Amino acid sequence: QVQLVESGGGLVQSGGSLRLACAASGSTSGIYDMGWYRQAPGKQRELVAIIISGSSTNYADSVKGRFTISRDNAKNTVYLQMNSLKPEDTAVYYCYAGGRSGNSWGHGIQVTVSS
Repeated sequence: QVQLVESGGGLVQSGGSLRLACAASGSTSGIYDMGWYRQAPGKQRELVAIIISGSSTNYADSVKGRFTISRDNAKNTVYLQMNSLKPEDTAVYYCYAGGRSGNSWGHGIQVTVSS
């Protein structure tokens, strides 16, 4: 099994930046994909960004050019650098890992962007 712990969320003004981190533990050698999803109140959970098979990346159109996902394999950690934040980025952000152990999720971390 894989355990995921997110950090770095909080409250920021519109136009500001935050960096989320997600540390994986447990059966980390079997992780292929790592990424971030988010869920705003009253909305479905949606993909924000993902690193597939440790190399290629995919972003939601709404965050392209503003968010950057990266992965440190030595630390089993995935990061999400979020710049030029907007109020519509307000959501609970969930870390995701997929691989031989199946799909794993973090507990989520709140990101609030004030206007």
